[in-house]
Amino acid sequence: MKKTILITGGAGFLGSHLCERLLHSGHEVLCVDNFFTGDKENIKHLFSHPLFELLRHDVTFPLYVEADEIYNLACPASPVHYQYDPVQTTKTSVHGAINMLGLAKRLKARILQASTSEVYGDPEIHPQTEDYWGRVNPIGPRSCYDEGKRCAETLFFDYHRQCQLDIKVVRIFNTYGPHMPPDDGRVVSNFIVQALRGEDLTVYGDGSQTRSFCYVDDLIDAMVLMMESPKGFTGPVNIGNPGEFTMLELAENVLRLTGSTSSIAFKPLPIDDPRQRRPDITLAKTKLGWEPKVCLEDGLRMTIEYFRKRLNIPPHTTFV
Repeated sequence: MKKTILITGGAGFLGSHLCERLLHSGHEVLCVDNFFTGDKENIKHLFSHPLFELLRHDVTFPLYVEADEIYNLACPASPVHYQYDPVQTTKTSVHGAINMLGLAKRLKARILQASTSEVYGDPEIHPQTEDYWGRVNPIGPRSCYDEGKRCAETLFFDYHRQCQLDIKVVRIFNTYGPHMPPDDGRVVSNFIVQALRGEDLTVYGDGSQTRSFCYVDDLIDAMVLMMESPKGFTGPVNIGNPGEFTMLELAENVLRLTGSTSSIAFKPLPIDDPRQRRPDITLAKTKLGWEPKVCLEDGLRMTIEYFRKRLNIPPHTTFV
């Protein structure tokens, strides 16, 4: 059935892929973005699509539109961007959630919150399951994002309990792929851009900290499945790839796949940087029938090709 679907943060990395997927499925898409981290380059190929509409808007202010479903993705997601204006980051998570939940309540629309693995903080259990409450520093430099997303989850579940709102919550683990900004500050884009430019790859700490990397297509599959899941199943649901890699392993893979002669430079570990991060996706498997399909090597190859084109670096370029 054709629906009108609102996507906040629709010009961002994940949002732009979600716009493409939903348009391809025959839905009308209203893309909302204030372009703090979103990029028109990500969605310019959609401007001529008859079912696509773009609205410049900041979700910290109320929005009065019509929609059948809402995907709330608006919020800077990399430390470089969310620490640039931490007060605004918290406002985007909290005020943005309030405004989108209020809109969903008025419209009687289903709404999905793009939450994050950062709600687990620097976890004491490994891998992380949805019933783990997390270990988060409430006053650190990452708190604007971590606690903002935790508060947004609180609001979603309070609206569900108090107003019987139809909510869905996914907790997104490290995702990568085309449409990531070159200055994103996240580890995959950092390593690829540095390798392609012949710069040293920056590894923080001793490189033994781990992450799990999910290719964007797999992530979008899961978000759509969650939105389409039966009413009453709210989540939260971990969405990510349980394959676990150290930062050194990732750096070595990027060097190998790009053919770069760059070196690895070690720098001090940032404050509150998690030591381990890996999702337990049992709930996603049982409730959504979902698990990731793209392995890290294949995903890195596609992402490297995207950045080669974006940075105008010819294939097989060798830096000295």
